Amino acid sequence: MAEHKVALVTAGGSGMGAAAARRLAADGFHVAILSSSGKGEALAGELRGLGITGSNKSNDDLKRVVDGAMNRWGRIDVLVNSAGHGPRAPILELTDEQWHTGMDTYLLNVIRPARFVTPIMQAQKNGAIINISTAWTFEPSAMFPTSAVFRAGLAAFTKIFTDTYAADNVRMNNVLPGWIDSLPATEERRQTVPMRRYGKSEEIAATIAFLASEGAAYITGQNIRVDGGLTRSV
Repeated sequence: MAEHKVALVTAGGSGMGAAAARRLAADGFHVAILSSSGKGEALAGELRGLGITGSNKSNDDLKRVVDGAMNRWGRIDVLVNSAGHGPRAPILELTDEQWHTGMDTYLLNVIRPARFVTPIMQAQKNGAIINISTAWTFEPSAMFPTSAVFRAGLAAFTKIFTDTYAADNVRMNNVLPGWIDSLPATEERRQTVPMRRYGKSEEIAATIAFLASEGAAYITGQNIRVDGGLTRSV
């Protein structure tokens, strides 16, 4: 891989987003991180990258990190979209406002940055967008209603995006994690996993790194389950 390849990670200050930033940096990418907590700036400093404190719900903040990466390195090869946590409640008790928050958190978190980076990747004739989604996209759980609903929408968006931009060699794939060690662990949840363990954030990062690599150059429009066998396609 050329030394100058660049990855942008949104919501990358902690958890799976931070693990992805670390792995991509280890693989030789220059890394730009957007995080609302300030942890992204600290991590970017550690990785000799670019850190911006801001929100993936803000077009202005997204433009700042995209412009910063372009000014510093002149290209963006990979975009990794992570997310925070959306509202949870019994499905008919969620308010309109909570549903809108869920859409901001789990769907527009991808659409907004994709608007900024896709023209850059089209001009390069190369680029990969990788979205951290959820194992419950196609087998929804009442535990995570806004996540399941809007990430099902993300799966549809990804297919339409792929139809539109694959000819420009711009790829988009979703990674579907199950119970991961960035969440509080419980024995009850562990027992629902055929592998009988929580996944590691580093395992999600390794999947992201593969999808960002030349080895995955013919993979696009896919939803990759990384959940220890928790969900299985028919």
